[in-house]
Formats: sequence, C-alpha cells, structure tokens
Amino acid sequence: MPPTPHPSPYKSTGGLRRILNALRYSLQGLRAAIQYEAAFRQELVLAILLIPAAFFLGRSTDEVFILIASVILVLVVELLNSAIEALADALSVETHPLLGRAKDLGSAAVMLMLLFTIAIWVAVGISRFLM
Repeated sequence: MPPTPHPSPYKSTGGLRRILNALRYSLQGLRAAIQYEAAFRQELVLAILLIPAAFFLGRSTDEVFILIASVILVLVVELLNSAIEALADALSVETHPLLGRAKDLGSAAVMLMLLFTIAIWVAVGISRFLM
C-alpha cells in the first residue's frame, strides 16, 4: 500500500473558519480583478447593464435565467483567463512559447464565451420581437 500523502500546510481542515476564509479569498479575487483587469471591468459594466435587461427581454423564467447565466459565465471565464495570465506573468515575463500559448488559449475561451453570449441574446431578441 502506498504511503499516505503528506497534507499540504496550506489546506484547511474544514468548518466555519474554512468557509469564512474561502469567502475572504473570493472577495480578494474579485477586488483584484476590478482593480487590475480592464477587460473584467468592461465586462462587469456590461453585466450591470445586461442583467436587468434580461428581465425585459426574456419571456419566461427559463429565458431570463439563460440570459443572465450567459453574462455571468463571461465573467467567470474572464476571471479564469486573468488567473492564467497572472500565473504566466509570475513564472516569467520573458517571451516563452508555452506561456504565450496558455495566454492565447485563455483569451480564446473568453472570445468563445462572448460569441456564445451574443448568439443567445440575439436568438432571444429575435424570438421576442420578430416572431
């Protein structure tokens, strides 16, 4: 039987303290995204405008949920992309093909999510106003 892996000193054991720490780290991450990431700030402004618009555009609870979910997913993918970029920059600011590829892949993920979100909003808008 293989030996039991040594637990990381950075992992918490659970309980209320873990939940409060997780919340604190999450809020720090959101603050950092707002402070340092221009793309996140732009997408956040769009989210602030689009989420209320979803209640007008959607004709059912399902449509409203899908519209809002697509906008939230743009923010989530942007946060992940920003995390990849920050990690890549922490490893090296020198040009490296794999770090460049990682950044490009993260950017592609954001682009695909934005295109998908646009398609959802256009489809719901067409069904609302033209059908």
